[in-house]
Amino acid sequence: MHLTIHSRFVHGTMPLTLVTPAGGGAHRPLLVFLHGLHSQGYDNNSQLTNQMFATLHALGPRAPDIAFPYGGDSYWVNGPSGAWSSYVLGEVIPTALKVLHADPRRVAIGGISMGGSGAYAIARIDPGRFCAVGGHSAAIYPGTDASLGNPKQYGHAQLWLDVGAQDPSFVTGDEQLASALHIHLHTWPGGHDLGYWNAHWNAYLRFYAHALATCR
Repeated sequence: MHLTIHSRFVHGTMPLTLVTPAGGGAHRPLLVFLHGLHSQGYDNNSQLTNQMFATLHALGPRAPDIAFPYGGDSYWVNGPSGAWSSYVLGEVIPTALKVLHADPRRVAIGGISMGGSGAYAIARIDPGRFCAVGGHSAAIYPGTDASLGNPKQYGHAQLWLDVGAQDPSFVTGDEQLASALHIHLHTWPGGHDLGYWNAHWNAYLRFYAHALATCR
């Protein structure tokens, strides 16, 4: 499902892609999934891959609804180009919940690259909002994102980080963040590309589904 949000936070008309599992989306939990840099080819539709849909189907009744918003090259933070974190919290999530009739008490957030660091930044703003936070090859630079590394800032959320062993930019930063958060960093073969992320949709969605099912 493709719709638009007329945003007061980022001052424009923003596309939003919603995915509902077979059987419909009502009363399901919601996963908000953030893309990487638009200048590198990623947007609200770039994760609509066969691997993602196959895993969603395999989860059956445990599958979440998924909202894929558009964020340009914003890193999903509030800044000169717009209040992107506020946009996700104040417009994307309420719109997705309303349209899909999803469960407002069970919401997770994650993303790839820029979207992974953005997910952690957004979750830190509203510590009680999310059941889970995931960063997949999160764009964390060594020593520059220490403010994200306090686990108390994420409330009850279950946390996830993974990175490709051959990722050219973010292995060290993700290692530092995982250590600060006292969580395991999943490191698998691969680089910083769709091939790596597509290979692990099964692990990603099963993590979110479990966290959403056990959320309190």
